[in-house]
Amino acid sequence: MTSARWILAAAVCTSLAACGHSEAPTEKTPAPASTAAAPKATAAATPSGVDQAGMDTSKPAGDGFFRYTNGTWLKNTPIPDDRSSTGAFLALYEKAQKRTAELIEQAGQGNPAATSPERKIADYYAAYMNTDAIEKAGLTPLQPQLSAIEGIASRNDLAKVLGSELRADVDPINATNFHTDHLFGLFVTQGLTDPSQNIAYLLQGGVSMPSRDYYLSDDAAMKETRAKYRTYVAALLKQAGDKNAEAEADTVLALETKIAQAQTSLVDSQDVHKANNLWSMADFARKAPGLDWNAYFQAADLTGLKTVDVWQPEATTRLAKLVGSEPLAAWKTLLRFHTLDRYATLLPKGYADLAFDFHARTLQGVPQQRARSKDAIDATSTDLGDAVGQIYVKHYFPASSKAEVETMVGNIVHAFDQGIDTLAWMTPATKAKAKEKIKTLRVSVGYPDTWRDTASLEIKPDDALGNHLRAEAAEYAHQKAKIGQPVDRGEWWMTPQTVNAVNLPLQNALNFPAAILEAPFFDPKADPAANYGSIGAVIGHEISHSFDNTGADFDAQGKMQNWWTADDLKHFEAASQQLAKQYDAYEVLPGLHVNGQQTLGENIADVSGLTAALAAYHASLGGKPAPVIDGLTGDQRFFIAYGQTWRSKLRDAAARQRVNTDVHAPAQFRAETVRNLDDWYQAFDVKPGQTMYLDPAQRVKIW
Repeated sequence: MTSARWILAAAVCTSLAACGHSEAPTEKTPAPASTAAAPKATAAATPSGVDQAGMDTSKPAGDGFFRYTNGTWLKNTPIPDDRSSTGAFLALYEKAQKRTAELIEQAGQGNPAATSPERKIADYYAAYMNTDAIEKAGLTPLQPQLSAIEGIASRNDLAKVLGSELRADVDPINATNFHTDHLFGLFVTQGLTDPSQNIAYLLQGGVSMPSRDYYLSDDAAMKETRAKYRTYVAALLKQAGDKNAEAEADTVLALETKIAQAQTSLVDSQDVHKANNLWSMADFARKAPGLDWNAYFQAADLTGLKTVDVWQPEATTRLAKLVGSEPLAAWKTLLRFHTLDRYATLLPKGYADLAFDFHARTLQGVPQQRARSKDAIDATSTDLGDAVGQIYVKHYFPASSKAEVETMVGNIVHAFDQGIDTLAWMTPATKAKAKEKIKTLRVSVGYPDTWRDTASLEIKPDDALGNHLRAEAAEYAHQKAKIGQPVDRGEWWMTPQTVNAVNLPLQNALNFPAAILEAPFFDPKADPAANYGSIGAVIGHEISHSFDNTGADFDAQGKMQNWWTADDLKHFEAASQQLAKQYDAYEVLPGLHVNGQQTLGENIADVSGLTAALAAYHASLGGKPAPVIDGLTGDQRFFIAYGQTWRSKLRDAAARQRVNTDVHAPAQFRAETVRNLDDWYQAFDVKPGQTMYLDPAQRVKIW
């Protein structure tokens, strides 16, 4: 399903569901999975484990499986006014948020010690909700940054400010859209070709809209968005007292457009073979002149590094050139706007309202702001993720659930392993390498073995922005400290209260947070067919990422290395491109198609993961026939549960944003990946002439 595939896309993590901008934009307050679902979208409590009342069987399954499994729900379920989407994921997200809210409320009871996680949680939430203190503070908490920007008088000064802004703000769950307004972002994980230790990666950034396409596309909707963005920039600067805000808005848009032109495209950024570029510190001045790199790295506190992996070298060269060529006044204006925009939700209401109007209403079509308390819960859960997570799993993730999911994971891993044996096209040499990778796969369920310590993080009950800035700095320090150190194979990239799942190709590891292991995705009391079709397919999806078009580039130790014979690799690539073409044909909005290459890794994981989950379900029957329940066969329940996992409605503006920025296909097309499995045709008697029918030769089978 997803939240982080990445710009370190292939190499770092691949999540089940894509996470987008917060509906009410805070600096790094994440929205739930982009395929989010409606609050009431839980499966009906029937023996079959699927929501038959939400289906629409007026037409055959072969004439549209997404509609067949979700049609009545789609007809009757509105998107909440404060959301850009609704669906199955939102149901889980809201359950997790409600639980987290209760834990936060309980955290402040009993006067916990000042350094305790409970006190920090309570104080962080209280500060976020203290709008009187935020109004009174005004821009004061940002004054150090704003003063430094105003004081830029030379290229050296500019380099220092840019370096001081470097943050570890690549979202590992959705880094494919490495979206940061910082000129560059830092990511720390093991080396592509040396898995023995962590290294620093430098990735492109520099714009405030979701992707470079928003600046460069000639599409009419994009042009309209640019005009509204310019209006927003002017309004935000005017709110801050700038007298020349209109002219400054032109400056911001012009410079960001040049930055967008300098950036590497999303598809090229996904190509891990273009990303293995170790630069020495001396290389930067020679390969990317224009930026005073010594001053930059000194301000970023990275002077001790010997090498850095530059993920997009051409973009880095072009961005550095802009630093040296564009007027200092233009950079100062841009940096001032970025600072205000980045932290707008934690500034007085005038700033927050303007940011909501553009980032949520314009970019995602959301008509109404969420209650501030919901944003406060998300912000607390993000900046104090492990502190909240420890309490969350104690209350809501029993050992019995962990054990049952681990058993299911083992069954699906075994099914995937056995499936390798049946691949007639793959040679024994490649099969052996693939099976070695399966054998070393590390699966973590529910929560990490070790937790991050927040004892030294200062949290005040009346300093919302300061709390976030200190948490941001603590995260940066944590990531920096990993550079040059041995790799922690058990490191988690999500919190337990996150509704998502992730594959980490470099670690050859999977994380399944506690919050996604809930009904309707996983219900210990439900029929196995429904569990395997829903959470089982999620598990299979993440396993399959170790063998998608990126995961297949890494061996059992997480080293980027070709372990394929030439003929096997050729077959794999041909089948992958067949799948890419299948998705290219899907039209999201009039004239707006899915990019099959951009979404290829996720599409491979969907079809391969579903195949493995189905095989595991069949094996779980122990040779006995599946019972017919509520008039549905076992395979029918399995596939319907899968289709309802992707139950989703999305506003047009949000759909456009995700097509341009996301490595996941829209939910309805992910549900219809079933058309590549022969068993689906048999389960629903799908015949030639029906809209989803594929000739057997056109059905993509990769793993």
